[in-house]
Amino acid sequence: MEANEITYRTLTPADYDELWSLWNQVEQTKRALNPVDDTREGITRYMKRNPTTCFAATSGGKIIGAILTGHDGRRAIIHHLCVHPDFQRMGIARTLVSKAEDALKNEGITKAFGLVFKDNDKANSFWEKMGYSLRTNLNYRNKSLDVNVPTGE
Repeated sequence: MEANEITYRTLTPADYDELWSLWNQVEQTKRALNPVDDTREGITRYMKRNPTTCFAATSGGKIIGAILTGHDGRRAIIHHLCVHPDFQRMGIARTLVSKAEDALKNEGITKAFGLVFKDNDKANSFWEKMGYSLRTNLNYRNKSLDVNVPTGE
């Protein structure tokens, strides 16, 4: 991809096809997708609940980075921060995180968290630099409520 001016905007459900394509070009993001929550229907439902906290970075009219961020009224979670490999190390992820954090603050949210695979050193280093501390005093527990959604390791 050729680098044009990079612009940022709010994501909408109409962006799904481009998001899906982007997510599948980044191995660690592709690894985090699941066959129910990350479908067009699942992402549309998520964006309708969180219309002001999800952002895209674009270049040449194409989405080259994205962040899904939402909240429950008191805490936020960051999902699928992703930048196309050709555009990494240009500050795009930092800008997307900053935009999401600002949007959350505007909605009165005071704390955010994200999940990162333990073996994703690049992402863990990034989040540490962004000021996200590693919580070692918690166990992350999940339960699939749909047989089609893997529970993980």
